[in-house]
Amino acid sequence: MNDMSAGARARLIGAGYAAQGLGYAAVVTALPAFKERQGLSDAFVSAILLLVCVAAAGGSVVADQVAARWGSRYALAGGLFLVGAGLAGTTVGTPNVAFVTILLFYGIGLGTVDASLSMQGVLIQARLGRSVMSRLFAAYTAAAIVAALLMSGSLASSGASVAVGTAAAFAVLVGLAGWRAFEPGRTERSSAVHETGGRAVRRVVWICGMLIFTAFLVDSAVSTWSSVYLKDTLTAGSATVLGVSLAVAPLGYAAYQAAVLVSRMVADHMVPRTGRVVLALGSLAVCGVGCGLVVLIPSIPAAITGFAIAGIGVGVLVPLAFSAAGEAAAESSDEVIARVNLFNYGGALLGAVLLGALSDPIGLRIAFLIPVVGVILTLPLARRLHHLTVAAPAPRPTA
Repeated sequence: MNDMSAGARARLIGAGYAAQGLGYAAVVTALPAFKERQGLSDAFVSAILLLVCVAAAGGSVVADQVAARWGSRYALAGGLFLVGAGLAGTTVGTPNVAFVTILLFYGIGLGTVDASLSMQGVLIQARLGRSVMSRLFAAYTAAAIVAALLMSGSLASSGASVAVGTAAAFAVLVGLAGWRAFEPGRTERSSAVHETGGRAVRRVVWICGMLIFTAFLVDSAVSTWSSVYLKDTLTAGSATVLGVSLAVAPLGYAAYQAAVLVSRMVADHMVPRTGRVVLALGSLAVCGVGCGLVVLIPSIPAAITGFAIAGIGVGVLVPLAFSAAGEAAAESSDEVIARVNLFNYGGALLGAVLLGALSDPIGLRIAFLIPVVGVILTLPLARRLHHLTVAAPAPRPTA
């Protein structure tokens, strides 16, 4: 396979990242509209998010099994079909039992796509011989910004269904295009690569997984609750004075994703210059500062600024952790990436579910201290990235 075809595959995988970002951002920015349409409380939304996280963790396991048997390209395409179907189902009002069921199917697709996208990214990065993971994640982020802005316009006119339906159609189209055209390479199971039966990669999974856990703790807190916080807490009783409407609420998430995009556009160039440890420590610190600003200053400008600052750190940390895991256990990267991806949902449980559960007793503003605490606890662990040297040889994908 020549470099041109590898580049074309990288762009198609980038479209997969874009489809995931478009769909996820459409869902989280539609939460206020879903709450109103379905008559849901914050506590009920938290319970739904908990179930979606569990379903997504199951989807990550599904991706691992499919990748082991047929390759991660089929896991990715199939997951995109599930995501599209789930998104489409949320565009119409249904009884709450049906609504929750639809979101559970979406969650399975979400987890399958999350894991298989990172598998595909590591494989195509190895084939190209240069760092592209941050730029692939940048496609996710750019699409999320588009979704947030599209949702803002939709809420001001025809409602959330237009933005969510657009994301559903795009996911299906990318899945169809990639069914045979995504990267076909596969890696061995850790038990086949390491005589220790995979014990040598546990350290990689734990260290990189905890970085992912903290990054998604911050990401889920901002992604899930920024729009609700701006609408229900900061604009409550002040819309007449400030001229703030429902359509402004998604802009906090858009600012967050804009900062994530900027950091991801430059991160691939920063890693060789600063090293992963310095970059990981700096990214964690920035995440903490951003969320801390939201807590300290209860105003719309400060909240949007804090979300943006947190986005700078998250934007660097997620691709950095997945790249470190894929390179450290290169010959079994499919399996290792699937395991590391599971930490994503632990972070999502705290960032999304716990913040919602605490919104009534202490308020969403104070609840944003949770990601700050998570960052502080993870800082010492980031130093151990120096020692991730389990497997030096690059994977050898098959055409």
